[in-house]
Amino acid sequence: MNTIPAASRGPLRMTTLTCAALVSGAALLLAGCSQGATSPSTAGAPAVHGEGANPAAAVPGTEREPAASGNNASGSNAAGSAGSGDSAPGVARLALANQSVIYTASLTVHAKNVMAAATQATAIVSAQGGYVSSEQTSASPGGHARPMVSLQLKIPVGAYPATLGKLAGGAIGTETSLSQQAQDVTGQVADVTSQVTSGQAAITQLQTLLRRAGSVSDLLTVQEQINVQESSLEALQAQARALSRETTYATVSVTLLGPQPRRHLAAVKKAGPRHGFLAGLGAGWRGLRIVVSGFLTVLGAVLPFAIVAAVLAAAGYRARRRLRRLLGLRRGSRPTPAG
Repeated sequence: MNTIPAASRGPLRMTTLTCAALVSGAALLLAGCSQGATSPSTAGAPAVHGEGANPAAAVPGTEREPAASGNNASGSNAAGSAGSGDSAPGVARLALANQSVIYTASLTVHAKNVMAAATQATAIVSAQGGYVSSEQTSASPGGHARPMVSLQLKIPVGAYPATLGKLAGGAIGTETSLSQQAQDVTGQVADVTSQVTSGQAAITQLQTLLRRAGSVSDLLTVQEQINVQESSLEALQAQARALSRETTYATVSVTLLGPQPRRHLAAVKKAGPRHGFLAGLGAGWRGLRIVVSGFLTVLGAVLPFAIVAAVLAAAGYRARRRLRRLLGLRRGSRPTPAG
């Protein structure tokens, strides 16, 4: 094994340091030359900063690519905006789907045959998945009264506008009046649902306590609380079912009116204004009857008070006469003075 004398270690270290300095200087010179060679080509290019910089912008011969990339960026922005615009109706539809609304309407229709119109209305609603919840018919066989049919229709909410438009558009008769109402019960539905969930959780906890109860009194107390909670939960569940039905089906009240009876029309025609002596005599006789009837009514109302007043007056008159007689007797019995 060869060893280097200690005297020659100093010059060797100096030589090594000198070589390292020369290599570092050469590397710096090469880096400066490369920067000077590339700077003219990039002097007119804008400086790009940030992580989103396009690396092709620093490559010679690709000056148009940034513009193209800019166009692509604008195109992507436009596409994004278009996409957001297309998604807006979807968001609106989703918001409407999450709402709970109760729809009601009242419709009055004139029909020549109310029974046939009622059958047609039932068929229209049944074709859309609805049903008739109640029906009332008022008609006399002899035609003395105006025929009428009242229907309460339940229509699915999705088919409610089209079905109502068909009913009011002349399919069953001539529309005379139409009114619509909408009530948003989203908050009420959410409140009832939350209360049902809380009630179920409370019953579960009480049942757990019931299993752990040690004494009979504790068992009875917990069982009583469970009964109270179950009763409240049943009421809430019934309310939730009712709200679900009302928000799932729209309610339309339809009143079908038939033609007026002929006798009624004839009576209306005869009841028109009349003139002449007989008409005046009839009017005077009716007026006299009204006056006499009013006078007798007033007399009947005043007569009880008049009787009481007459009795009191008679009693006062008699008392006054007796008082006068007593005073007269006293005056007559006094002695006259002598002479």
